[in-house]
Amino acid sequence: MPSVNPSKPYFFYGHRKPSQNRPIVRGGLFSNRQTLKPQTVPKPTTSSQPFDLRKWDPHDPSPPSSPSLRLRQRSFSVTQRLSPIARFIVDAFRKNQNQWGPPVVSELHKLRRVTPNLVTEVLRVENNPQLASKFFHWAGKQKGYKHNFATYNAYAYCLNRSSLFRAADQLPELMDAQGKAPSEKQFEILIRMHSDANRGLRVYFIYQKMKRFGVKPRVFLYNRIMDALVRTDHLDLALSVYEDFRSAGLVEESVTYMILIKGLCKAGKVDEMMELLDRMRSNVCKPDVFAYTAMVRALIQEGNLDACLQVWKEMKVDGVEPDVMAYATLVTGLCKGRKVDDGYELFKEMKKKGILIDRAIYRLLVEGFVADGKVGSACDLLKDLIDSGYRADLGIYSSLIEGLCNVKQVDKANMLFQATVKEGLEPDFRTVNPMLLSYAEMTRMDDFGKLLVQMEKLGFSVIDGISKFFSFVVIEEERTMMALEVFEDLKLKGYNGVSIYNILMEALLKIGEFKKALSLFTEMKQLDFEPDSNTYSTAIICLVEDEDVQEACVCHNMIIEMSCIPTVAAYCSLAKGLCNIGEIDSAMMLVRDCLANVTSGPMEFKYTLTVLHVCRSGEGEKVIEVINEMIQEGCPPCEVTYSAIISGMCKHGTLEEARKVFANLRERKLLTEANTIVYDEILIEHMKKKTADLVLSGLKFFGSKAKRWKFLPS
Repeated sequence: MPSVNPSKPYFFYGHRKPSQNRPIVRGGLFSNRQTLKPQTVPKPTTSSQPFDLRKWDPHDPSPPSSPSLRLRQRSFSVTQRLSPIARFIVDAFRKNQNQWGPPVVSELHKLRRVTPNLVTEVLRVENNPQLASKFFHWAGKQKGYKHNFATYNAYAYCLNRSSLFRAADQLPELMDAQGKAPSEKQFEILIRMHSDANRGLRVYFIYQKMKRFGVKPRVFLYNRIMDALVRTDHLDLALSVYEDFRSAGLVEESVTYMILIKGLCKAGKVDEMMELLDRMRSNVCKPDVFAYTAMVRALIQEGNLDACLQVWKEMKVDGVEPDVMAYATLVTGLCKGRKVDDGYELFKEMKKKGILIDRAIYRLLVEGFVADGKVGSACDLLKDLIDSGYRADLGIYSSLIEGLCNVKQVDKANMLFQATVKEGLEPDFRTVNPMLLSYAEMTRMDDFGKLLVQMEKLGFSVIDGISKFFSFVVIEEERTMMALEVFEDLKLKGYNGVSIYNILMEALLKIGEFKKALSLFTEMKQLDFEPDSNTYSTAIICLVEDEDVQEACVCHNMIIEMSCIPTVAAYCSLAKGLCNIGEIDSAMMLVRDCLANVTSGPMEFKYTLTVLHVCRSGEGEKVIEVINEMIQEGCPPCEVTYSAIISGMCKHGTLEEARKVFANLRERKLLTEANTIVYDEILIEHMKKKTADLVLSGLKFFGSKAKRWKFLPS
């Protein structure tokens, strides 16, 4: 057999340029190439630490001695799906603190070239928009390199992730400048980004840009544009896009019609919606039950129940059979819109058809009948609910109890309450409150007390329940005295507390019964209750109205000692009380204290400081300008403002300038003539007081000097 000459071996002369993912090859036969393994550096031996169970985390496999391991693992999880060269680029960014510069460029120059797929891969994981932009433009400057659609799309996603969507919108111009005409796909990506973020006007901006570039959207993209505009309440723009849609000769889909119909429903344009519905029937097909349900839901959200019923009739004209969801949607809307009778007719229709009725529909109908005063119909629904195999929930029982109490049948309501307890339900305040109110109005305090005892056995916090009861009762001012009588009876049974006293004091203050509110305040202190800041704040207002400003100041000091802050109403009342008794300096200090402690102080206090500041000029005309501004802002001057004029002018101005201001106020009928005389007397007295203080200060000063001068020779 003839011998076969071996093929001439191929020799590689010189060294191949090393890279990260290619072994170093020395000159020689490729068939005999050898990989030079890097020398393994022996790991330094560390003394093993004893295992500490307290530092062990079962969800963290890393040892506690390596705190940066988690960070490295997270970085690895982000880049583990990248190709080796893309990982090299990302590591180059990371090693240079994600800052573009010569070190990064020198690292990138180690690569032969960067392909568009590689650029796309890096941009998909890069979250630094500045670095991504620099890398994108650097890659485009490579010799023979051109960006493809994938790189532009990845760049757009990167900018959008960093909320630089306006920069992303300029990519079509960039593509066009670089000789790459943008296609519909690029515009679709931008539209989808803005649509997901509910930026409707931006969607329309991109659509206009598509038209300038001569790109014709598909039906799918038209639908997406119109849907984004409808969802962001730009129906007029959506209709203009629809006109362009029809002008382009495209054929509508059912989705196209439904987007516009829902927008018209939301805008309350029922006639236009019906016209579009007729066009949908003639051009495409009849709407199905899901489309009609969507229309009904959109109209219910806008509260247009008449249009809902009209759409329901159109559905029956089309022969579309409503399902459970359609019935439930309409019944819910009718019950919440106080059209319970119409909802009940639909309920009976569901019963005839054998449709499974949810318990929530029963509850809505019961609540609606109770609100309309048809308690008998609501009770019939409860019987029907139980016969259907359901178990009534607490909401249904609470509504029925409230309805029975409203028609003065509290005994039947109590029987229903006992049934609620027997069924193992846990009644809440809404369940019990109607019965408590009925017992109070009928003065059946024994039954009232029995119900409280039962509430306590059921685990109620009785004091909290009574507090809620009184808060509900005193909403109507006519029932405040009734609440006070109920409380007098409850005190004998030991049901009292600070919260109850506070509620009743505030209610009495509201109707002007200051002395009765103060009697409750005195009673609290006699019973060794500890009043809180709300109690003292209410007492301050009552004491000022009762012309006991000194005691009101004591209450203010008690609040300060408790490290609390009075209410704004208490500050205003006490400041006016101090002004009325001539304690102007104390009133000004209280104004400053209020504005320092309260986030939104009263407007008259803010203008008080402005008046004091303007008085430094000593000119009454500037003070009048501030008062004019107050009136324009709807804040007429009050006692505190007048006292600020007196205080400021006595300290920085003259009596004549202060009298000019008061004379102007009297001419404009902001002050009566009697009040003008009173404030003039207060002005004179305050000026005398300030002058006397200056004289005393001078005497003290010169008296101390005289002690040193009396030894000097004459």
